[in-house]
Parts: sequence; C-alpha cells; structure tokens
Amino acid sequence: MLAKRKSGAAYKITRNAKIFRTIIHAIQQKKGENIVSLDLRKIPEAVTDFFIICQASSTTQVKAIADYVQAMVKDECQETPFRHEGQQAAHWILVDYVNVVVHVMQEETRKFYKLEEMWSDAGMMEH
Repeated sequence: MLAKRKSGAAYKITRNAKIFRTIIHAIQQKKGENIVSLDLRKIPEAVTDFFIICQASSTTQVKAIADYVQAMVKDECQETPFRHEGQQAAHWILVDYVNVVVHVMQEETRKFYKLEEMWSDAGMMEH
C-alpha cells in the first residue's frame, strides 16, 4: 500500500517505486512496444503522478498486456486497480492505480490520440 500523508493523500511516487518497476517489467514480459513514462508530478491539472504508455500489435496482445500488468501488480505489490476501462474492444485499455495510470494501445489508436503530445509538458522517459 502507498504511504499516506497526514492529510490522507498518498505520497507522490517515483520511477523507482515498486509498482512502477513492476508495471514496466510486466509490459516488457508481454512484448509491449514503445514503452514510455510521462512524469506528470509538476503539472497542476494532472490527476496522477505518471502515465505509462505502450503499444501492442493486436487486440489480443493489448488485453494480454493489461491482464498481465494487473496480475503482476497484485502478486508483487498487493494492489488492485482503482478502475480499468476498454476491456471490451481492447484497442485501448486503461488501468488506473491512482498514482500510475497504464495505457495499453494498438499502434493506430496511439497515433490518433497522441497522449505524449497532449501531455508534452511532462518529462518523458523511454523504457
């Protein structure tokens, strides 16, 4: 569980946090491509600390990556997602861990929505 401040808000995490590293590793294990993280901690209107974005070549792989991320985070960090969306169509599955939001997308969907451009003020790192 993430540490809590006196105010009740969760501490901001870093790229070195166990949940962050577990997500990246899970994506790599399922052969997710073009993995990047966006550091949103200095953007006041951001609702999370990090986005982790990757792409997959098919809806089957999108679903496999998202499912494996959830399984690994549950096993390694004892965390379940606050919510997840997109399981039906599997062109873009979002897995929300509050401090980290994972976006698993097909290449065409990623090119269309351009999250990296939309959040261009965020520090980006390739993984």
